[in-house]
Amino acid sequence: MPNRPSGLPPLAALSRRDGCAYPDRRAAMETAGQDRETSVGVLDSFRLDGRTALVTGGSRGLGRAMATALAEAGADLVITGRDEETLAATAGELRSLGRNVETIRADMGVPEECRAGLQQCLRDHGPIDILINNIGGRRKSEPIEEQSLESWQFVIDLNLTSCFLGTSLVGKSMIERGKGGRIINVASMNAFVSNRGIGGRSYETAKAAIVQFTRSAAADWAPHGITVNAICPGLFMTDANRAWLDTRPEVIDKMVAGIPMERAGEPPEIGPLAVFLASPASSYVTGGAHLIDGGYTLL
Repeated sequence: MPNRPSGLPPLAALSRRDGCAYPDRRAAMETAGQDRETSVGVLDSFRLDGRTALVTGGSRGLGRAMATALAEAGADLVITGRDEETLAATAGELRSLGRNVETIRADMGVPEECRAGLQQCLRDHGPIDILINNIGGRRKSEPIEEQSLESWQFVIDLNLTSCFLGTSLVGKSMIERGKGGRIINVASMNAFVSNRGIGGRSYETAKAAIVQFTRSAAADWAPHGITVNAICPGLFMTDANRAWLDTRPEVIDKMVAGIPMERAGEPPEIGPLAVFLASPASSYVTGGAHLIDGGYTLL
């Protein structure tokens, strides 16, 4: 082994941080090393064979696109959703790729239902190697001065509380297992910018909080070999945004006009980024907020 540069603490000392021991740090480091050593080439480092991923809201929209990409890369899946029919249809498509797929019907925007769904997943389908906290959305366009506390809290729970619960419960299981893990939180470009002409600012607030929560969890759990990153999508033409196009076309048109690529994204385009952040290829990437917005936030 080459000599360490002068001035750096010995490796043994790195197993302690602020007086708190991390007894599984060596195991986590070895796991990360195994990820790299067993990869034959660059493309192999993106494979997810033998791993199980939980994607909340994975039955439709961007969640479905990311679940499909993970399945194509070799992962088995657990997906959650509110509608049994949509869950069954998506699970069938994923199984056609040769993967094991389990479903959990739960409204993850309701904290107690979210907690119960996560506990069911860990109990019946664990261990979970990859978590994508995907559910969220802006339900109504309402001015700040008119938004009720109930409406505010609903959107906070849907976007932020669900992310906290997933990260807390699944992250704890990853720590206890001692083999590292990958957590991906879906935020939004609206964590950084606020579009004019649309209300419901609890959405921007929640997404900005997800970015900082991601950074905090990444700092806390890096010694355990767990990476935590955020994906911050711009305008993608999901079913939800197609509904906005039908009801408020001026909002969508104005957003597209501000995108340097001069178009909205299509859901499959988010899949490769999710695979990267879920795979051994991103073993040294954590705490990032990864924008995928066609350049919207550049202007």
